[in-house]
Amino acid sequence: MKIARRAALLTPFAATAQETRPLRIIVPFPPGGAADFVARVVSERLARGIAQPVVVENRTGAGGNIGSAAAVQAEQAILLNGVPFAVNRFLFATLPFDPDRDFTPIALLAVVPNIMVVPTTLPVSTVAEFIALARRQPVSFASIGNGTSLHLAGAQFAQATGLSMTHVPYRETAAANNDLIAGRVEVMFQTISAAAELVRGGRMRALAVTSAERAPGFDAVPTLREAGVDLVSVGWFGFWAPANTPPARRAQLEAESLAAIADPAVASRITATGSIPRGLGSADFAVFIAEETQRLGALVRSAGIRAD
Repeated sequence: MKIARRAALLTPFAATAQETRPLRIIVPFPPGGAADFVARVVSERLARGIAQPVVVENRTGAGGNIGSAAAVQAEQAILLNGVPFAVNRFLFATLPFDPDRDFTPIALLAVVPNIMVVPTTLPVSTVAEFIALARRQPVSFASIGNGTSLHLAGAQFAQATGLSMTHVPYRETAAANNDLIAGRVEVMFQTISAAAELVRGGRMRALAVTSAERAPGFDAVPTLREAGVDLVSVGWFGFWAPANTPPARRAQLEAESLAAIADPAVASRITATGSIPRGLGSADFAVFIAEETQRLGALVRSAGIRAD
């Protein structure tokens, strides 16, 4: 009996622990960004579904690797990650975890179009005008780190247009936004959720969105394709569980995560920031991850992107 009880306590999602401790959603990115927002919105509905408190914990650093590594052995925890989960294996010589062995995909939650923004002081109003300016003078683009969806979108834009743009990575979303507003960098492919209020408040100018279709809430902003640049680049976020999570618990988390994304109240809050709710279950999410890993790996190699 004592042996069985100890085994249960060592299981990350033991039934006894479910009732007394909160489920932690580890977000390996700073507060205030799209990942953090999606995690917090979904966490409220998820808590009701699993009848357990849910808290969001930001564990930043090393392009998302620190938080991801912490989630591998964490008790009562799942990981919210996105593009870095697929791309970091190509950026870093070694990782402190194995993305394929140490985690099990739970559900895709949302895709996140980026929005091409410039300072209001930059004398351009269209993508064509920006390209013309960038051919005349040096320009730099901001991101929140090497290999993030913001960096990859900028690298793709440079490749598609033949521009030479200097990448300036920041540690935090707020710092990148502030330097763009101040004109210290000329352009950023920011997540819509992190730029929406700044654009609406007239502190940044939006030139285009990077999705295949115009983004919710930004109907007047053209896509890059509409602006003459054949490019689609979106971020995405989903849940993973540590690989040793019991199958029944994984199934519960999958079902309740999909229920959360399907909830109109959750979906409307996500949509209001320009992101697009998209629920995929574990099997389909695994296929999605494999496709993104192949696509993004090719981009990293062709653009010569390396970790900080």
